[in-house]
Amino acid sequence: MMQTLSQFQDLFYKYLAENQFAKSPTELYEPVSYILNLGGKRMRPLLALMAHSVFSDDFEKSMPAAFAVEVFHNFTLVHDDIMDEAPLRRGKPTIHEHFSQNHAILSGDVMLIYAYE
Repeated sequence: MMQTLSQFQDLFYKYLAENQFAKSPTELYEPVSYILNLGGKRMRPLLALMAHSVFSDDFEKSMPAAFAVEVFHNFTLVHDDIMDEAPLRRGKPTIHEHFSQNHAILSGDVMLIYAYE
């Protein structure tokens, strides 16, 4: 059964809410939660889910891969914001502005490692 874009979106948002990062150490993981909860269109993970659904009705098997795509994308945004010295991301303070540059770098690195896992 083919899902609509909004159905994929709802399923991915539910998965995202249920699969947050560790809570401790707070200094490392709070910035990760912060950026992942800033919103965005989430088109990359939706495209991954849609692509899998073309070949299988069991597209939910690709949810971890879609999550990894989203985490990796946000990792690139964190490091890009540092490089560009951007003060805002999606209308909110960037991680390096809200927390610190060191926290942003380390949290971005955690996201990269998590995405590859």
